Amino acid sequence: MTSHGPKGALQGCAEPLSSHYDVALLDLDGVVYLGGNAIPGAAEALGKAAGAGLRLAFVTNNAYRTPSAISAQLTRLGVAASPGDVVTSAQAAARLLAERLPAGSAVLVIGGTGLRAAVRERGLRPVSAAAAKPAAVVQGYSPDVGYAELAEGALAVEAGALFVASNADPTLPTPRGPQPGNGSMIRVIANATGVTPLVAGKPEPPLHAESVQRTGAKRPLVVGDRLDTDIEGACRVGADSLLVLTGVTTPAGLLLAPPGQRPSYLAEGLAGLLHPHPEVTAADGGYACGGWTARTGSLELTGSGDRIDALRALAAAAWAAPDLSPEAASAALRQLGRA
Repeated sequence: MTSHGPKGALQGCAEPLSSHYDVALLDLDGVVYLGGNAIPGAAEALGKAAGAGLRLAFVTNNAYRTPSAISAQLTRLGVAASPGDVVTSAQAAARLLAERLPAGSAVLVIGGTGLRAAVRERGLRPVSAAAAKPAAVVQGYSPDVGYAELAEGALAVEAGALFVASNADPTLPTPRGPQPGNGSMIRVIANATGVTPLVAGKPEPPLHAESVQRTGAKRPLVVGDRLDTDIEGACRVGADSLLVLTGVTTPAGLLLAPPGQRPSYLAEGLAGLLHPHPEVTAADGGYACGGWTARTGSLELTGSGDRIDALRALAAAAWAAPDLSPEAASAALRQLGRA
């Protein structure tokens, strides 16, 4: 049973999330692994959640790699996964195309193996040149994309081809820091033609719809580390979500989250799937969770107990405060040593 508590606060759940939901739709980078390394405790938590009956699906905006390659990486990291457990933005983009084009239509593919395979899976014909008169252009990230491919795509879109993007992430994480992602690359064709692409990946709804259709989920839980993709995507379709603090989003970012990017639940990591989540309650001019109370307005924090409960209370108080500044969020978090 879930409890919604005060408007704008995190939900409570009296039973472990692994028992309350039937499928976890898990983001990958920042949730299950960082770069090539598993996040500590992630594989163990997922194994226990699966053992409790929660089905796992791995949902990624990455359109470059195939589901087979991704599932092989997960298996090497100790996470049991098959290609059928992986859902990519390439697959969502290919479905979007197949819903709009006759079977066998030529599609100019700008991207990697994963995108080409997804287009073929939907009965469409990948091509590489505008001279093939493609009915659509689909673009996904690949480190090999260069001017020649983008020029062919622009020529085709200018000639009337449907323009679809796997995702619109402006950057992608790398060991050297953020680098241009597909959202930056699609601007080349968009600027050249004046055509804005249809986008399949998070936070747009097509990837969530693809995930639900492939898994048959009735009560899905979206699990992610990014407010602007994972959590916003869940909010857009009315799905519950769990934010984990193992990736991009910081505690300060959580406190500053706008209404359309606020998660249902909060946890330090994937072990949050294995436990009940306490309710956040309105209490004497503020919000309480566990042994903590955070005052609305001042964000003064009092109490003791689990630090994640303190952050849950602070989030509710912050979300109730009008025009919270980054400075006020950092000051509130310094009470926990988490600035």
